[in-house]
Amino acid sequence: METYYHPHDLGKFADMGKGNPELWDKFMAYYGAVFAEGALTAREKALIALGVSHAIQCPYCIDAYTQAGLQNGSNLEEMTEVVHVACAIRGGASLVHGVQMRNVATKLSM
Repeated sequence: METYYHPHDLGKFADMGKGNPELWDKFMAYYGAVFAEGALTAREKALIALGVSHAIQCPYCIDAYTQAGLQNGSNLEEMTEVVHVACAIRGGASLVHGVQMRNVATKLSM
């Protein structure tokens, strides 16, 4: 089935370094430092990344961090709960922006 996003393209991520290797290397160093064990475990960071991936709706990230979650010991129940947390935050953010709409509508209705 042809789709806009191709799962095999996830493996081409490193190709982004070809246009500017210096910036790519800096990004990868930062990325590696962020995902290194620290105050949070690799498992916890993979779960956070999975939630963010759903919030920003990046299919490549969802694929990558589902795999990372499983590789770091997470299970389907935990990852599903993470998706629901992302949904609640995204939904809440949409609702709270309704305050902006109400402010504008109130101002214009005066």
